[in-house]
Amino acid sequence: MSSISRRSLLGYSGTTAAGAVLGSTAGATPAQAAEAEDAGAQATEFDPQTFFKGRTWRPGADPTGTTMEVEIEFRVQNTEAPAAYEVSPAEVAEALNELAASKGWPPITFYGTPKPAPLN
Repeated sequence: MSSISRRSLLGYSGTTAAGAVLGSTAGATPAQAAEAEDAGAQATEFDPQTFFKGRTWRPGADPTGTTMEVEIEFRVQNTEAPAAYEVSPAEVAEALNELAASKGWPPITFYGTPKPAPLN
């Protein structure tokens, strides 16, 4: 098994394919097999209609000491797109975090609804 991170694998290929790759531990060291099982157990399948929401804040970040906050919500719909063209929610979450970081915000953890489960 290569040293591909769970986040990059999920962002690239979706949770189903990631689970298949992570589940194939033949030839892996015991530590790699345990890591793959742990990552697979953490993977959550989200319905295609899932809305994701995340929030982050910076306490006292402005001269008045007021807490500033940013909240982002999104949904991704891939309609009859081949796997190579699909945009995953994890990819969107990563891109939004890169944008937020470029503006000085801490990382955002996005949660799927209605069942609150972390995406990233």
